[in-house]
Amino acid sequence: MGALSAVAPLLGVELTPVGLSEPDEIERAITTFARQPNGGLVVTTAAAAQIHRKLIISQAEKNRLPAIYPYRMFVRSGGLMAYGPDVSEEYRRAASYVDRILKGEKPGDLPVEAPTKYLLEINLNAAKTIGLTVSPSVLVRADEVIE
Repeated sequence: MGALSAVAPLLGVELTPVGLSEPDEIERAITTFARQPNGGLVVTTAAAAQIHRKLIISQAEKNRLPAIYPYRMFVRSGGLMAYGPDVSEEYRRAASYVDRILKGEKPGDLPVEAPTKYLLEINLNAAKTIGLTVSPSVLVRADEVIE
């Protein structure tokens, strides 16, 4: 949320945080938010978002609200689009850390690394359901398009 809060004013975007802890709260918050014109939902990496992903996706669809998610599992579950780190690549990189530790390096001496590979996935079925046309220039940038 910190990064989103910092960038939103620079882009002329109003940020409205929506709670995600309880199913009733999620449904109510997304429905209320969707009543405002020209809105879109940015779902963060919060554990609650992953736990309630099917509810969040269904509420976004029901309210015809464009939504972007942090992981491809959201798109595979019917969400519109995801942009986030390539989790498989992160696991491969973690394995090299395990190897280095097993060879004697101290965990505290290893650098903290940020993700280096990000993926964009778009679900055209979800776009069609909410009446959204995805620009061809966005589609060609996608790593995967679900039709």
